[in-house]
Amino acid sequence: MSHDLDSQAFEGLGRLCIDAAENRIISAPDPAGMERIEARFHGSAFDLHRHDTYAIGVTLHGVQTFRYLGAARHSLPGQIIVLHPDELHDGGAGTEDGLRYRMLYLEPSLMLDCLGGVSLPFVRDGVVTDAAFCATLLSALGPLEQELDDLFVDDFLVQLMQSLTRHGGQPAKPMTRTAWRAAALARDYLTENLTRPVRSGELEAITGLDRYALSRHFRAAFSTSPHRFLVMRRLQRARRMIAAGEPLAQIAVEAGFSDQSHFIRQFKKAFGMTPGRWSSLIQGSAAAA
Repeated sequence: MSHDLDSQAFEGLGRLCIDAAENRIISAPDPAGMERIEARFHGSAFDLHRHDTYAIGVTLHGVQTFRYLGAARHSLPGQIIVLHPDELHDGGAGTEDGLRYRMLYLEPSLMLDCLGGVSLPFVRDGVVTDAAFCATLLSALGPLEQELDDLFVDDFLVQLMQSLTRHGGQPAKPMTRTAWRAAALARDYLTENLTRPVRSGELEAITGLDRYALSRHFRAAFSTSPHRFLVMRRLQRARRMIAAGEPLAQIAVEAGFSDQSHFIRQFKKAFGMTPGRWSSLIQGSAAAA
């Protein structure tokens, strides 16, 4: 059985050279709400963790194995992985050949804006075989060294939502106007104030809803709570600062965490490895470039 994606998928996409002997993460310059990476690993890569973004990717080399929704899953080259926000999972290479894949992390808010308030699609199987879906993903995941322009991203998101909805299994349900407006207002306020503590009363004043109704609407919209959304935005900022080579102690403070130990705990819970480990993988990629 072949454990490589057909090379035709990378024609004109600026394919990076493969060094299967190294573990590394290559990160792309991306607009807010979107993150693209290439990862190369041997053995176990990530401990069990969960994040509030969709993780949608393509296996390029090897066998990608992970636990998701209580079952072991396996993705071969050319297959698509779709992980729903806030679902516990891990990941690693399923064979001694190692693993290479590219992954897109998308904040649900971007997707909801595209869907116009319709509920998020849920792809239960976690692994999808769909040539058209794969081609759509590779149009964004191929040129990691290139920034994606706004018009491309708009069209890409539309095509991506169509593919996800097709594999979601159940028709999407529209949210009420009140629920969507309140969730969107809370999302924007949290994003603008991510480096400081935000009180429940502030969100109540902004949205006009009590904290419990807002929490229900927010989770229905974004598949996570307001608190976890705030923590994850801080962690995303921290990952950008790590990529820029800033010291971890400084990052913990500037990203809005109470101290470095709090930062480390939250980072590992969200990404399955410590910030120090993430830094070594990212910096190793930069040194090899």
